[in-house]
Order: sequence, then structure tokens, then C-alpha cells
Amino acid sequence: MQFYYGPQMPLRILDEAEFWKHQEEEHTVVIRELLPNLEKNYVEALKEWEAALATTHQTIVQFIEALSRSGNYIPAVLYQEVLKLTEFCLKQSMAFIALCRQIKKHSKSVQDNPVAISVVNHIIRESEYFIGIARALLSA
Repeated sequence: MQFYYGPQMPLRILDEAEFWKHQEEEHTVVIRELLPNLEKNYVEALKEWEAALATTHQTIVQFIEALSRSGNYIPAVLYQEVLKLTEFCLKQSMAFIALCRQIKKHSKSVQDNPVAISVVNHIIRESEYFIGIARALLSA
């Protein structure tokens, strides 16, 4: 990702978060669809995560709309809110990764399915990628 967006950087941050939260939301479905015999507690946890990620995604979209209407001037208070939301997204991704690792480690359904192991590892790597982007943006 490039860091030369200048005054539009908050919009760029939200653009990344919007994409990755939508991805994570879809990943909850991928895991459930890939593993029809997934233990009920993990199915329920993934459904809860799907709803939480959808809510975060919608919040990000609302921020993008607000920033788009603000033109070239982004009030400092709105910029700080974007940073707070980005920090929340980062922590949410870390918690989602923890769930994916728990599923991979403890689910018999996953352990018996080499494709599922690969898919869950891929999902974890994608969320880790977003965490890297978010950390870089927050430290810039």
C-alpha cells in the first residue's frame, strides 16, 4: 500500500478497513460452508462474528460517506475518530484470528480435512495482512 495520499489518507485508511472487514465477514461463511460438520459451538461463534463484522463494515461505510461529503477539509475530530475506528478494526481482526486458530486447533472437523486447514491458514494470513496495514497506517 502506498502512503502518499496526503489529506485523503483517512479515506484511504477506511477504504482498506472496508475491504478487509467485508472479507472477514465472508470468511465466516466460507468456513461454515466448507465444513458442514463443524461443531455447533464454532458455527454459532462464526455466525456471531459474521454479524459483528457486518456491523463494523457498515460503520466504516458511514464514515466513508461522511468523509466524502467533507470535501478536501477533514476536521481533526473526524480524523481522530477514523484512527479510533482503525484501532478497533485492528483489535477485531486479532480476535477473529484467535477464533480461527482455536477452530483449527480444536475442531475435529478441521483436523480431518487438509483443505480446511489450508483455507483457515489462508484466512488467518489475510487478516494478519490487514493488521499489518492498520498498524502501518496508525504509526504513520
